[in-house]
Order: sequence, then structure tokens, then C-alpha cells
Amino acid sequence: MTEADREPRPGGWTRFVTARPRLSLLVALVLTALAVLAGSGVADRLGSGGWEDPAAESAYATKALEREFPGSQPNLLLLVDSGDSSVDAPAVAAEAGRLATRLAGEPGVTGVGSYWQSKSPALRATDGHQALIAARITGDEKAMGRTLDRIAPTYRGGHGPVEVTVGGPVAVRHEMQTIIQEDLTRAEMIALPVTLLLLVMVFGSAVAALLPLGIGIIAILGTNAVLRGLTEFTDVSVFAMNLTTALGLGLAIDYALFIVRRFREELAAGAPPLTAVNTTLRTAGRTVLFSSLTVAVSLAAMLLFPQYFLRSFAYAGIAVVLLAAAAALILLPAALVLLGHRVDSLDLRRLLRRGRPPRPAGEEGTAWGRAATLVMRRAPVFALGTTAVLILLGLPFLGVKFGTADDRQLPSSAESRVVQQHIRDDFPGSPGGGLEVLAEGRATPAQYTAYKERIAALPEVRRVDGPLVRGDSAYFTVLPEGEAVDAPAQRLVGDLRATRAPFDTKVTGTAAVLVDSKQAIGERLPWAAGFIAVVTLILVFLLTGSVLIPVQAVLLNALSLTAMFGAVVWVFQDGHLSGWLGFTSPGSIETTLPVLMFCVAFGLSMDYGVFLLSRIKEEYDRTGDHDEAVRHGLQRTGGLITAAAVILAVVMVAIGTSRVTNTKMLGLGIALAVLMDAMIVRSLLVPAVMRLTGRATWWAPAPLRRFHRRFGLSEGEDTPAVRTEKERPKVTAGG
Repeated sequence: MTEADREPRPGGWTRFVTARPRLSLLVALVLTALAVLAGSGVADRLGSGGWEDPAAESAYATKALEREFPGSQPNLLLLVDSGDSSVDAPAVAAEAGRLATRLAGEPGVTGVGSYWQSKSPALRATDGHQALIAARITGDEKAMGRTLDRIAPTYRGGHGPVEVTVGGPVAVRHEMQTIIQEDLTRAEMIALPVTLLLLVMVFGSAVAALLPLGIGIIAILGTNAVLRGLTEFTDVSVFAMNLTTALGLGLAIDYALFIVRRFREELAAGAPPLTAVNTTLRTAGRTVLFSSLTVAVSLAAMLLFPQYFLRSFAYAGIAVVLLAAAAALILLPAALVLLGHRVDSLDLRRLLRRGRPPRPAGEEGTAWGRAATLVMRRAPVFALGTTAVLILLGLPFLGVKFGTADDRQLPSSAESRVVQQHIRDDFPGSPGGGLEVLAEGRATPAQYTAYKERIAALPEVRRVDGPLVRGDSAYFTVLPEGEAVDAPAQRLVGDLRATRAPFDTKVTGTAAVLVDSKQAIGERLPWAAGFIAVVTLILVFLLTGSVLIPVQAVLLNALSLTAMFGAVVWVFQDGHLSGWLGFTSPGSIETTLPVLMFCVAFGLSMDYGVFLLSRIKEEYDRTGDHDEAVRHGLQRTGGLITAAAVILAVVMVAIGTSRVTNTKMLGLGIALAVLMDAMIVRSLLVPAVMRLTGRATWWAPAPLRRFHRRFGLSEGEDTPAVRTEKERPKVTAGG
């Protein structure tokens, strides 16, 4: 009986996606064009904040102060430089007064105050040559950005005897958003041609190389349209666009690589194109489906957190993963049917082979097979040695310090950062860096005075200003000793909240927002980690039918992330390589970044893990030989996983060229994680551990075996539902 006679007839899914391939591709082209239109201008509708918990005490106090005392929450600062003159010179004071009066008349601006009005020492530089005009731009982030764009050119620059620069939190956020958009465009211009070159090197064929790139572009454009729609209902962070680009290219390329590679294998074995697509979808297609689900689960865990910064990455990530998988499982098979053997057209590598014949399909990956044999022969050494190295690389994370994102995320030349740096270095008490205490409830002047004396006596308090009273509400400004968000300032937040008062008090300010954010993340982190672990265990069990393999997958994936977390602290917190990488370390890590990086990197690690495990499972089902299955699985997927990891790392490094430190950290950290996972964990640790666990790797109790036989899926030629009982003992030997 020939191979063609043994090949099953095309299944329902194959018939569905290949029935009218030209029509499918035409519909996809139309939908992509509509996505371009729907997603246009999405960047202008995205926010640059979202690190705070909207339900926290600090968020309530901030909104109440903005409503009742707009001058207490300035987000716009004009730094007025008088040059060689004193800020108290009559000409300087007169010009500053005119600027303040003009600013107070601007629509959307309220709470204007200045040094020349209040004579507050906190608003005057210690050298007497600079002072501040403070105001609040009202509205949401988008409205504030529009107002800033309108008024900033009017005030920036020379005005008679003074020079004005624009800063403050609203300017920092707006400039960060602008820089991220510019950097993302540059990253795409870097990543796309380099990715295409790498794909040509992997496939040889220019035609085959263009297919994964096309799937990635479709996923990115579709996700931009999804994000544009979401902005009508909720806040979405501009940082999410970076993840859209990275995962859109990375995962789409992963999935297309896996499908195109399997399709070419089937063609090389003599199958006609339609049969090859059928086999590819029943094998690699199932793996892609499981892989996309595991990645989506990891990203969905961020929906459990209240910060819209994290939720935005879940929106973008889930959308791009599902769109990439859908394009790979619907559009790619249609294209492969139309191309057939022409998928190997335009083999550019033959220019480098200099007349040498291409390596036969059966010999592909032999080096990986030999490497797997070596690792399994010395399994205890590789398992212990690799684990020790990964733990050692992760040790710096034990010294992590959490902080907030501030102007130091921006390049040193950014105008808003220059203003904030002058304030930090030259102004007493760091204006804008204090804590505000909102007091609600009727009180007498004597009660306010007594409360002020109590909080002034607290440790780490430099000065207490206020109260400013309006009706039944009042607020105090508390300036802490030291930095605005260091450990003493965070302790002061707790002391202020614990100080008794004859009225209700709420504390806000930068340190209070940080304390509340850390608490919100700490409360939800176990639930998020548990959600990822449980769903991943279930999905990997459905794929493999083993009890031990899912546990191994979760533990080894988590271990693969240690190098990333250690590097994040060593580089971005402690400042090593900061000069070479072009950033300023604030001495801390923004609170939400480790959560984001864990969810993304864990999902990508599972992506590669599913690719490897599915091929091992397929071979084990076929032969019942555990060691040979591990060797064969690594031989057939080692090169593919490494190529996919290198391509994704290129995309992430392109993202990591950003001038915004958090984006740089995200890109470079995840690039390191995927490379460590593919080249160390999948190549060394997984085969070593599977050799040590032996045939017990495939054990499952009888009830779970029956459940998997009925509901499970794998990358074998048959689904578990139709495997015979004669084959089953091989799969569960050792159990």
C-alpha cells in the first residue's frame, strides 16, 4: 500500500479552509484593508498612564482634590529662567505675572499659581534665577494632551527678560506618548527587513519567507483595529502598541514557521499539496491551536489587575494571538494549496551553496538529534548544572526595589525631563513630590491645628503646609524628607493613614499611589499566577495525556524566566550598562513591569514548549520508545524553535531600541527570556529532565487516561479518541 493510499481523506476543517482558497484570500485582503481604516489614528487615542489602582484610597483623594482644590494637584509647570537676573527683579516679576494671567485665561486650565503670587520658597530655585508657574490642565488624558498641544507653543521660549520651558506630569506623559510612537515606527522599520532576511535564511525560498511575514502584518493591523474599538469603551495604554508589534510579528512567524515547515516536509515525502495541507492541519495545526491558547491564557491573567496599563496588554495580547492563530489556520492553508510546490520557489540560499546539493529532508536536524543524545547520556549533569546557572542568574532579583514611572523614563534631552531634573536638583522640597492629605467632615480651626501638629511630629516629615479649607473639606500638603517615593516616604504614607483625626482623611501623592499599586498587585498576584498555572496544566494535559509533563512544563517555564528578572534588576535598577544602552536608572523598577514581563515571557515559553512536546508526543505514540521520542522531538523542532526565538528576539530588540526606559526594559528583557528558553531550557534542561523521569513521564491514573482518550488532542496522526487499547499501554508504561 502506498503512502497516498494510507493518507486519510481531507478532514472537515481542511475542506472548509481550502474549498475556495482564492475567495478566502480575497476576503482576507478586504478585511485587512478595513482594519487599516478602522485602526487609523489609534495611537492618538491611547493613554500614557494607567499605573495606579482606580479603586484605591489615593485615586479617590486625587479626584476629590482635583474637584474641590484644583490648585493642589498641578500637572503643568512652567519653568521661568531669568538668566543672570534675580527672579525677584521687577521686570522679571512683571513678565511672569503676565504669563500667569494669560495662562489662567486659557480654556481647560485652572488652579494657576506661581512663586510671584505666593512667594512660596518651594517654587523658587535656591540660586534665585529660576521659579515656577504651576497650573492644572483639566479633563481626561486625551483632552489634556490636546490642551497641551494648543498652549505649549505659546509659552515655550523667550518672553522678554525670561526663558520658559514646559514640564510637569502632563507634559511628561504627552512627550512619552509621542516618543513611543516615533520609536515604534523606527522599530518596525528595523524589524521587518531583518526578519525577512532571517526567514529567507531559514526557508531558503523567498516565497515561503514572505508567508509568515504576511500573517504577522495581518495580525498587527487587525489588533490595531481592535484597540481602536476598545478606546471607545475603556482606557488603553500606548505601551500596548509595542506588544502588538512584537507579538504580531513574533507569534505569527512562529505559527507560520511551524505550519510551512510541516507542509514542506509532507511535500518532500511525496504527498500532493491538498493532502499535505490536510496532514499539516491535523498535526502542526493542532499544535498552533494549543500554543495560541496557552499564550492567550498567560496574557489574560493581566485582566485580573485593576491598572489599565496591565489590562491594555491583555487586550492587545489576546487579540494579536488569536488573530495570528486564525490567520495561520485559515489563510495560510489556502495560500499553501494555491502555491503547492511553488512554495519552494526563489531559493536564494543556492547562491551560497556553490553548487552543493541541498541537504536531504531526512538528514535535517541531525545535529540536534546528536545534541539530544549527548544531553540524555549525561542527564543529571545537564539538569543540575543548567538549573544552578539559571538560579544564579536570577539572584539579583532578590534585591528588587519597586518604584513609579517618572520623567527619567525619557531621554535626557526631552524638555519635560529637563524641567523635572531642574526641579529635583535646584528646588527645595521637590515641588509636586509631596503628599496630600484630604480631610472631609466639618471641623474647627483648633481641630485642624491639632491634627497638623500631630502629622508634623511624624518621622520623615520635613514640613506641613495648610490647611486650605473649602466648606466641609480641607487639605494639607506634607513634604517628606528625602526622595518622593523612597522607602521612608512610603512608610510615611502608612503613618499618615494611621494618624487619628476628628474627620475622615485620605492620603494621596506619588508615594501613596505607589503604596496602593503595590498592594493591589500583591493581593491579585497569587490569583493571577494560580490562574495561569491551572489553565496551563489543563491544556498541556489535554495535549499530552500525562500528569507529570504539565507540572514539568510549568516549573521549567518559570525557571527559564530567572535570567530575565535577574538582568532587569542588574541592568535597569542597578544601572549596569546604562551608559552603553542609553538610559538613566531611577534606582527602582516600575511596579507593574515584572507582572507584565512574566505573563508575556511565560506565554512565549509555553509556545515553544508546546511545539517541542507535541512532536515528542507524536513520536512516542508512534513507537512507544521514550528516549527515541525525546531525541526525535528535539531533532525535528530544535532548529525551528531556535529560529523562531531568534526572529522574535530580533523584533524585541528592535522594540528595545526605544528611548523610553520601560519600553527598552520590556523589549530587551523578553528578548533575553526567549533566547534563554529556546537555547538553554528547550535544548538542555527539558531533554535532561525527561530522560531522568523516563517512561514515568507519560503516566496518568486510569480515570484521567479515559478522559484524555475522549477529549484530548495531540499532534499524532490519530486523535486520542480513536487510538486502540493495544497502543495505550505503550503511552502509559511505567504507570
